[in-house]
Amino acid sequence: MTEPWELDLATMSEAVASRRLLPTEILASFLQRIEAFDDTFRAFITVTKEAAQKSAARADATVNRSQSHGPLFGLPIGHKDVLCTTGTRTTAGSMRLKDWIPDRDATAVARLAQAGMISLGKLNTHEFAYGSTNKVSLHGATRNPWDTSRTTGGSSGGSAAAVAAGLLPAATGTDTGGSVRAPSACCGLTGLKPTYGRISRYGAVPLSWSLDHVGIVARTVFDASMLLEALAGHDLLDPASANLPVPPYVESLSGGIEGVRIGVPRRMFFSQAQDEVVDTVDSAIGMLRNLGARTVEVEIPDIEKYRAASLAIVLAEAADYHADELRTESHLYSDEVREYIELGDHVLAKDYVRAQRYRQMLGESMRAVLNDADYLVMPTVPILAPLLDEDSCRIGGKTESVDTALLRNTEPFNLTGLPALALPCGFAHGLPVSMQIVGRPFDEAGVLRLGHAYQMSTDWHAARPDLSNLISAGTKPFAASMRTPS
Repeated sequence: MTEPWELDLATMSEAVASRRLLPTEILASFLQRIEAFDDTFRAFITVTKEAAQKSAARADATVNRSQSHGPLFGLPIGHKDVLCTTGTRTTAGSMRLKDWIPDRDATAVARLAQAGMISLGKLNTHEFAYGSTNKVSLHGATRNPWDTSRTTGGSSGGSAAAVAAGLLPAATGTDTGGSVRAPSACCGLTGLKPTYGRISRYGAVPLSWSLDHVGIVARTVFDASMLLEALAGHDLLDPASANLPVPPYVESLSGGIEGVRIGVPRRMFFSQAQDEVVDTVDSAIGMLRNLGARTVEVEIPDIEKYRAASLAIVLAEAADYHADELRTESHLYSDEVREYIELGDHVLAKDYVRAQRYRQMLGESMRAVLNDADYLVMPTVPILAPLLDEDSCRIGGKTESVDTALLRNTEPFNLTGLPALALPCGFAHGLPVSMQIVGRPFDEAGVLRLGHAYQMSTDWHAARPDLSNLISAGTKPFAASMRTPS
């Protein structure tokens, strides 16, 4: 018998609409999973069990009265712990905010609540989202459900671990250099970073205001499309929010991809990736060709300079945001994050300006490439999920830092703000491999359609890690009340 936690959002939605499942039954299934497994994965920072149960009971009453409701009504969601939540602590994974309870919701949180979703709590993050591994957090390192000795990637690692382990059907995240897509890749999930300005950033604790995006971690492209319909749209509270119509993303998934032009940028994206990752993604591109797409080799000029530009921008903007607190409360930051923030004080104005100029040039280069191709496809991350104690990795006989490798293929699209989708496309050595699809500004509908066509012809997105060894080992459930704020 299929348990509710095994279902994707779309299937749950149909079950609630037909009253085959009630929101309380779905919630109970996920709470049981959290109690059984979250001590191992450390996906959650705060579980709002009692509030969720009350919301689910109210949702049951609506369903039982056959009152009309939207497709996300009564379904569970979790939020990365950098998104503000009224009455529930928002820690950003840091000692400095360990007891902070906001008096407002982030717009993303509010919109999903308006759609009827039920929050199960707040999800672990690398401290202040300032890292790519989720190893540095007040609440401990998040562990990958496919191999608990490995990282989830970061900084939305809690979101990815929760969805991969079946503790949630979907979650929000934030993405400054790849922080939604890299964890989704390492955990075998679908992760969407929309165009800069498509989802409001209001109420998200910032890392780098000009690079931050709010995104989605889900099991399928269909689920991500459902969530994007609820999340997207103009917000006066976010000065970068785009005042553009929101397409019907779910409806737009239908239709084939015959004749779609896929650009394959070999330089850097493939040439600096592990062989097993390249082979797996090339096979996925072959499947897209079988579905009617055409491929063309493309090249993005000066792409390798992205790292220096991104670093200058993040360092400077993060240093500005944390300046006052770092002077008075530096002892409440981890050594790693404090040192990064302090480096920002050494970024010169001319370096920041040059980085922004390069950013504009890179955007123009990518727009030119996307005149010759409809989408770009490449590995989401060039390596398999690293071990938690691994700081460096080998690619093509060369050694480089794990942090650099994890974000190499994702970070350029934060600089340019283009929509990017990560989706699982195979396994190597028992670990997920992910393909990234990048599109033109605000063409999330097209990016999602291409990803959906791939998922309708493959079943990598349906794979789940085997957690039976954790059950047989007698995993000790945590006390949920300890993680529920008073």
